[in-house]
Amino acid sequence: MEFIRQRIERQVFSITGLALNQIDYENPKGDPGLFGPGSVCWTVHADFPSMLCGGIGALMLQMLHPLALAGVWDHSTFREDMIGRLRRTSQFIAGTTFAAQKDAEWLIGLVREIHGKVTGVAPDGRPYSANDPELLTWVHVAEVRSFMAGYLRYGDPTLSLAEQDRYFDEVALIAEALGAKNVPRTRQDIDAYIERMRPELCFNERTAEVLQLLLTAPTPNVVTKPVGYIMARAGVDLLPDWGLEMAGIKLSPLRRKAIQSGMHLLAPSLRWALRNGVSARAKRRMGSA
Repeated sequence: MEFIRQRIERQVFSITGLALNQIDYENPKGDPGLFGPGSVCWTVHADFPSMLCGGIGALMLQMLHPLALAGVWDHSTFREDMIGRLRRTSQFIAGTTFAAQKDAEWLIGLVREIHGKVTGVAPDGRPYSANDPELLTWVHVAEVRSFMAGYLRYGDPTLSLAEQDRYFDEVALIAEALGAKNVPRTRQDIDAYIERMRPELCFNERTAEVLQLLLTAPTPNVVTKPVGYIMARAGVDLLPDWGLEMAGIKLSPLRRKAIQSGMHLLAPSLRWALRNGVSARAKRRMGSA
């Protein structure tokens, strides 16, 4: 069993930011980072299964915004290097949550520098910039809304509304550090913001291609392919009903039950195998492991 456990852990780490080996989560000792172990985001972001399917759902939701999609389409290598993109995104989320303050600030500075180069003109003729405060707010809200949806479904469905509000208030810090403005900080405000944004969203040929790429994303090997299949479908299932309708995706109650049952079976195995992830390393840094 130990061999199986180690193999699962290695395979998971190979698709996360840990594979980049750029951050030491165990040092310097006692550094709480931007949030610290008492934060709700430490709890939510520590649950790898719900974060992974939440991350997939977040990408799908983000790409419904034509300017967000244009920036990724024109400047990202995600179509040729999906796993590389996943690793970099994973490192940013894990690092800004769990790393020491200096490392978290380095990641924020790095992304701001990259964003400064992401400019262009969307197919509809509108200019875009990854540093646009309004676009940054959309990307952030779509992301954290999806993380919370994943956690409530596959992590802890009893998380109180007050704790959800605290989570959204905490993670707004990252969005604002990147340049976002008027960031929603409660569950009610998150929901209201997304509802206001709906008229600006669309699903076109580019969005369809991104969706297909996410659903057929490569995995480290044949053994992990079924896991990737379940995770991707669970990510789709986290989209709002209107988002599924825009994408022309129909999930029958039976299909949804099958997806969710698959995730509920898979999640405990992943939690069992992942003993040395970033949250465990951060706890050791704080002397609480």
